[in-house]
Amino acid sequence: MQLSKAEEELMNHLWVLEKAFMKDLLEAYQDPKPASTTVATLLKRMADKGFVAYNQYGNSREYYPLVKKKAYFSKHVNELIKHFFNDSASQFASFFTKETNLTKKELEELKSLIDNEIKKK
Repeated sequence: MQLSKAEEELMNHLWVLEKAFMKDLLEAYQDPKPASTTVATLLKRMADKGFVAYNQYGNSREYYPLVKKKAYFSKHVNELIKHFFNDSASQFASFFTKETNLTKKELEELKSLIDNEIKKK
């Protein structure tokens, strides 16, 4: 299941905060802040999708993520590779290194990461 752009933005705030009440989530937004009713609607949809849950304290709810950020984005990167790069990570890596404005230092860091992963296998 996927989050909308607005849900993803809210989820990013929740991943940073780890647990948050509505007021905490509203404070995390830059101005202009969304209406509390908008955030409440997004949270309801995200809970229905299984991305967030909450603990009830009287009339207040403390929300927390059920899905880890790394798992969410890993799934989307893998879908991107599957749909746009013929399920080939090497085609994706080739595109990524050629079509982005990576500095020499960043490319060297990527190479080091790849070399370390090769050693582990």
